[in-house]
Amino acid sequence: MFLFGNKSKMPDPSAALPGRDQAIPTAERSLINNQPLKPPYPEGSEIAEFALGCFWGEEKLYWQQPGVIVTSVGYEGGYTPNPTYEEVCTGKTGHTETVRVVFDPSRISYEQLLKLFWEAHDPTQGMRQGNDVGTQYRSVIFTHSDAQAKTAEASRRMFQDELTKAGYGEIQTEIRPAGEFYFAEDYHQQYLVKVPNGYCPIHATGVKLEGPIVQMEQV
Repeated sequence: MFLFGNKSKMPDPSAALPGRDQAIPTAERSLINNQPLKPPYPEGSEIAEFALGCFWGEEKLYWQQPGVIVTSVGYEGGYTPNPTYEEVCTGKTGHTETVRVVFDPSRISYEQLLKLFWEAHDPTQGMRQGNDVGTQYRSVIFTHSDAQAKTAEASRRMFQDELTKAGYGEIQTEIRPAGEFYFAEDYHQQYLVKVPNGYCPIHATGVKLEGPIVQMEQV
């Protein structure tokens, strides 16, 4: 099996890049609807965060959905405070390329966002999506409540069943509580508005998550 070097292994926290105390500059508002990228968000809104490969195309997937208030991209799940894109690309921060989705749950459900997540990438690939290789491309659901965590776990079980039927292996997706979300640089925010024909690989398996997400009862 071909190995992809250290970029495909999580760094030891003691060996991670040191980062910086101050946040890196980023955009203030979305190019889609002029909504603020940073909190406070509208009353009643919720946050969902997903890592599923290159964040440029994944952000577009979510900003197109009715009921999504604003999207942004950033870095999450690693050790380095306030990292730059170049630092994340070294594999020495441990962060993923992450999409933050602020949504109105009365208009679009967390279950619908999860369906988009599973169907938009191949969650069996580990530290990669296609030719994009490294820890930053691993599949992660960052949860913001116990309810999100339970729903995400149930969706993973259901999607595993569908993937297995289709001949795929085991899902490698992490489901973990959200940590610090570090907003990415200005030029990454809504990148495919600025560069409509920009890099946007599709790694979907074609497998669908059908039906409502059913949680297993505790016994």
